[in-house]
Amino acid sequence: MRMDLGKVGQLVTSALKEDIGRGDVTTRYCIPEDQMVKAVVVFKEGGIVCGMDAARLTFRLVDGAIKFKPLARDGDRVRAGKVVAKINGPARSVLTAERVTLNFLGHLSGIATLAAEYVKRARPYKVRIMDTRKTTPGLRYLEKYAVKVGGGHNHRMGLYDQVLIKDNHIKVKSSSENASVIQELVSRARERAPKGMKVEVEVQSLSTLREALKAKPDIIMLDNMSVAQMGQAVRIVGKRAKLEASGRVTLKNLRQIARTGVDMISVGELTHSVRSIDVALEIK
Repeated sequence: MRMDLGKVGQLVTSALKEDIGRGDVTTRYCIPEDQMVKAVVVFKEGGIVCGMDAARLTFRLVDGAIKFKPLARDGDRVRAGKVVAKINGPARSVLTAERVTLNFLGHLSGIATLAAEYVKRARPYKVRIMDTRKTTPGLRYLEKYAVKVGGGHNHRMGLYDQVLIKDNHIKVKSSSENASVIQELVSRARERAPKGMKVEVEVQSLSTLREALKAKPDIIMLDNMSVAQMGQAVRIVGKRAKLEASGRVTLKNLRQIARTGVDMISVGELTHSVRSIDVALEIK
């Protein structure tokens, strides 16, 4: 997944407007206009670097006179104390850009680092680690980019690029999950969706799984099932559809789920509650 710098620029511009507002009064009142400064961006803890383009664009949009020299690339694993960039330019501008830069770097590096840990633990089982739509409003593009940097895979980017028939879609048509409703919805999706678009159905029980199989979806999501149920589901489905495990996935139970033989494991934690990496800007 290549980063779309146009999209990133829009997100950075929005973040800067939010933070700067009518102007950085502290630097304006306290720092001389002609003051120059040298600084470095330092990882205070180890992790996977992510967000260097966002950092570079932040400084550029604040002041084109700032020189930003990256010393690491997205995807690099670094240790605590690693200097990932050097900065030289007007002190006011550098200080104004500081927090937005660090917010992007810390947050995205946190996602990439956690994704990499999930991928590492799941690697022996040849299962894909997927993200979800449980993202920060407005930041989905960057957060899903960070998952890819960490070695994970993107589920659908939004409501527009894959059909996913969930329990509430089924409940709109019927008060209970039944084969005829599921088959009707899958059939409608097949008729109207562009050729090649995947159709997925969410199920919460093995009985519904059997009914969903009759509709021949591409993927079946096993929602909040126990590990034992997932194992049974793999045996029931065989190779007739891909299986995605979803719900209450953690690093502690990941390997248990992966051992069942599912094809994908979607992890909301990658984006909805990830801890940022501690990144700092230090004046030299």
